[in-house]
Amino acid sequence: MNIPSSALNKTKQSMFWLLLALLFLLPIPLGSNRPWAWAMMEAVSFILIIGILISHPWQQLKQHLKPFKFLIIAIGIFVLYQMLQLMPLPLNVINAISPNTALIINSSLQPSDSWYAIALDPQQAKIATLKAISYFCIMLATLVLVNDFKRLRILLLCIIFAGTWQAFYGATLALSNLPITPFLSLKNSDIANGTFVYKNHFANFLILTLSIGIGYLVATLDKHKLKQRGNIALRFLQTLISGKGALRIALAIMVIAIVLSRSRMGNTAFFVALTLTGIIALWFMKTKSKSLMILIVSLLVIDTFILGAYFGLDKVKQRLEQTTVATEQRVDVNEYSLDLIRAFPLTGTGGGSFYSTFPIVQGDDIKAFFDHAHNEYVQFASEYGIPSLIWLGVLVFYSLIIAINAMRQRNSRFLRGLGFGCAMAIIGMLIHISVDFNLQAPANAAYFHVVLALAWIANYGLHSSKTVNKF
Repeated sequence: MNIPSSALNKTKQSMFWLLLALLFLLPIPLGSNRPWAWAMMEAVSFILIIGILISHPWQQLKQHLKPFKFLIIAIGIFVLYQMLQLMPLPLNVINAISPNTALIINSSLQPSDSWYAIALDPQQAKIATLKAISYFCIMLATLVLVNDFKRLRILLLCIIFAGTWQAFYGATLALSNLPITPFLSLKNSDIANGTFVYKNHFANFLILTLSIGIGYLVATLDKHKLKQRGNIALRFLQTLISGKGALRIALAIMVIAIVLSRSRMGNTAFFVALTLTGIIALWFMKTKSKSLMILIVSLLVIDTFILGAYFGLDKVKQRLEQTTVATEQRVDVNEYSLDLIRAFPLTGTGGGSFYSTFPIVQGDDIKAFFDHAHNEYVQFASEYGIPSLIWLGVLVFYSLIIAINAMRQRNSRFLRGLGFGCAMAIIGMLIHISVDFNLQAPANAAYFHVVLALAWIANYGLHSSKTVNKF
């Protein structure tokens, strides 16, 4: 059956706009951290892949994705392992690879036959696997559909707009005296959450969108700007009413919101990631300019000391000073969680099983209920095993190197800026997840997969800004 080329082009365009709509809407319903919300995410992501397969010739699709082969295969293998955790295996095989899993099956599940899954909570493992497949589809859709500079700019602006909207909404509510939020009717306070329930998920989302926004600003820097003469006030006003001025205001709104979130590690991760990425850029970036140095310094000085001082950075600092190991129960949770890793080092307990398996090792001093470890490294190792954690770690660190390499080698100023934003987002995520479970929020996990895709696009894709890829 031959489909007219006009219909194929319309399908391609429709899939791109559907991807944008999905990314903008993902954080709005509580970070998509509700069954109905992530079910919609899964449905739309599967539609995206079906639409792509229908509208793109298979051979051209393979050729287009060839530069991204490592990223696709690496994440694909992890998704495949999640599926294997659900595959029934003989009990003697399970005993050979994970004796404690076999012990729990024998003692708790009262086996009636000899075939069982490695996942100790199969229902939660199914949910986690479907989410992972959805993230994988969103990443693939980004790699396929963002095939020219126009689409890349639109995608980045969509991400920045989503972050700005969340920041404006969250900051406005935090500065108001409303007891209940007008959207979703949640309890309101002076702590910014946006449409997220958990402030740290909100702060993490802003780290990702801020990083992309700063990368976009770096991409549009004019290396000759400092040589211009004229009235300083006039040039300032021109900048303010230009696209760059609007972008700078958007970034300021997001910085205000991340400070108002009172997230200790969220703020720390953002400013450390900005500082480290700035140093890396000044060291490695091709055709550096004084504008880059001024931008980085202005972001640190203006945003930190002026906006932060006015909107409550002192409260974040106070929370950091009051934080001790003795007062942080999450530290005890992570210590007990290490016992889960020791008990199931190779296979893990199954995706999404932390809340049901943690009571096995929970000490008497832990009174609260914990459905997640406050450390993604610990949670991933306990649910999927140490080899899977190492595998994912290699993938993410390699993607970070890819983003830095884009800063260093790409001729396109826009792609160098994109590399900056992706590197900053990855560093910020790696820092923040050391004390929280930010990847358990579907919106944040999906956005991080998009960031990984963009890092590879920055290094390997879009070879000329003057020609539009017609693929």
